[in-house]
Amino acid sequence: MASIKDVAAEAGVSVATVSRALNGHPSVSAAARARVLAAVETLGYRPNALARSLRTDQTRTLGLVISDVMNPYFTELARSVEEEARALGYSVIIGNADERPDLQDHHVTTLLDRRIDGLLVSPTDGGSPRMLDAARAGTPMVFVDRWIPGVNVPVVRSDGRAAVRDLVAHLHGLGHRRLAIIAGPAATTTGRERVDAFREALGAYGLPLPDAYIGQGDFQAGSGRRVTEGFLDLPEPPEVVFAADNLMALGALDAVRARGLRVPEDVGLAAFDDIPWFVHTDPPVTAIAQPTRELGRAAVRALVERIAGRAGESVTLPARLVVRRSCGEPPSEPHPPSPSPVRRSTP
Repeated sequence: MASIKDVAAEAGVSVATVSRALNGHPSVSAAARARVLAAVETLGYRPNALARSLRTDQTRTLGLVISDVMNPYFTELARSVEEEARALGYSVIIGNADERPDLQDHHVTTLLDRRIDGLLVSPTDGGSPRMLDAARAGTPMVFVDRWIPGVNVPVVRSDGRAAVRDLVAHLHGLGHRRLAIIAGPAATTTGRERVDAFREALGAYGLPLPDAYIGQGDFQAGSGRRVTEGFLDLPEPPEVVFAADNLMALGALDAVRARGLRVPEDVGLAAFDDIPWFVHTDPPVTAIAQPTRELGRAAVRALVERIAGRAGESVTLPARLVVRRSCGEPPSEPHPPSPSPVRRSTP
């Protein structure tokens, strides 16, 4: 296995020049850097990552703790994070909290023990002690998708309020008046925000949101099924069920079909968090799509800024409504999302 001394001899430069060239130091000329890279290629040299981390006090590794790896939204988010990190010269270690604060703390502790340079977290259940301690101790950190109010950490997220208003306007235009929601956990910012946005949008049309039309879910399919069964047992069931995430929407669809009912003829269905599966269900599901890939890229860039000692900005991107047939609308041709400007904000 080739050593750095072998590379230096092959390129006709000093060991120090090889080190500077591989680390992108501006003092190395273009010609010398080209000779070093050619020697690296010829000899198959691979730098010792552990030795380099001890030298530079950086591992070029990021940690990502997501709420639920089984949720297609978070799977896509993780993919985007990994792609952007790799483009910037970082590796990513992923931990799945499975919506459990204790497991989130376990992953945070493990990642910090591995000397990651920075941490991306989608907090579960309002956070966890170890994660909060790390944030307050100044660990380079960025919240993505969810956040914890009062903690001084940049947040990269989408704003679904306008898309929820668009959804309610669409449903109202179809003649629906009894609208219910399967809410996410109230301990999470996304769980609270989506219910608040739904209530506000209904209020703009003078429509109530009775307690009986608010079902408490947990962002899992089982809760979507259970809550929807309760809605269908009401003396006056809702005309449309809006699930505050994609997995709960799939559970709701199962509950409707188990009763021998049809979507949208007997009850309409809409969801927050569009996923590829919704195009293939029968009928395709109307959903609010978050700019998942853009969120992942923005989160990595904000974290790299934090690692470099800069503040790092919070970023909010708009979500958008994707209309399909699950609420009674006629089929429409899908259109690719148009790029939206990044809006810098404080969460």
